[in-house]
This record gives sequence, C-alpha cells and structure tokens, in this order.
Amino acid sequence: MPHFEASLPTSDDTDRLGAAAAEALLASRDSIVEHGFALRLEGNLGAGKTSFMRALLRTLGWQGAVKSPTFTLLETYEVAGVAVNHFDFYRFEEPTEFEDAGFRDMYCAGAFCASEWSERALPYLPAADLVVSLVQEGLGRRVCIDAETPSGAAFLALMSAQWNAAAC
Repeated sequence: MPHFEASLPTSDDTDRLGAAAAEALLASRDSIVEHGFALRLEGNLGAGKTSFMRALLRTLGWQGAVKSPTFTLLETYEVAGVAVNHFDFYRFEEPTEFEDAGFRDMYCAGAFCASEWSERALPYLPAADLVVSLVQEGLGRRVCIDAETPSGAAFLALMSAQWNAAAC
C-alpha cells in the first residue's frame, strides 16, 4: 500500500499538511458520502494531531472553535457535505468504552472519522483507511502516512498531489 513521508519543520507545514488532507477530502466527498472514511492520527502528546485537524477543518470552511476532544471524547463538525467526527480515546480505561458509547455507529456512510489514541479502542475500532503518524523532529515534526485500504490509497494520492502542488 502507498506510503508518504515529509518533514514539517514549522507549524505552517503542519497546517499545509492538514490543508492538503482537506483538499483530498473534498475530492473524495462522493466516496465518503457513500462509504465513509476512517483516519487514525498517531503521535505522542503535543505531536500535532489536533493542529492537523484544525487546519483540515479551517480549509473546509469551518469558522467556529476547533477544540481537542480529549475531555469530550468526540467533537463533530458538519462541513463540506460530510460529518467530520474527531475522536480522542486517550481517557479510555477499557477498550469496551468504545462500544458502550455507541461510537461504532458514527463510523458510517457520510462520515469522515479521525481518531487520536486509537490503540485504546482496539479491537473495537473499525479498520483505518489511512494512518497519519506524527513525531517530533528537532523543533518541528515528521509525518509518515500509510494507506491501509484502496480508499486510503486514493485519498493519499490526492493528498500527496495537493502537498506537492502547494510546495511550488
């Protein structure tokens, strides 16, 4: 499956990556409306997961607050014709909390679901289409993105093209 890596030396670069993901979401909207999409955001505290999501939502036209879902577990944004569900499972004590909360029902057609701390909801969490791993690198970050499904591969191709076009 396709793989993408880039150095993100500044916060503007993380924002550019989130914007590239938003453009890929827009180009994939019909597929997301029909099948849904699951993105996993991996990285330690402060790695830039919420910053990535904030840039994605801003590019899609969201003008309200974009909060980390650390305490609420879920923030939902209706934007660009899809529901963007931003999950954070950091506070889970048991993976069964995912099932108990009814979150599986939110991974559905018409929903773009992004989850942080996904490992805390396994094995109940639906399979990811795309995995975005952010790690600190010097004063910035490094991103590694892996497509896990054909939908993820198509999304990553669109995102990579947008990333490269924005670099020009």
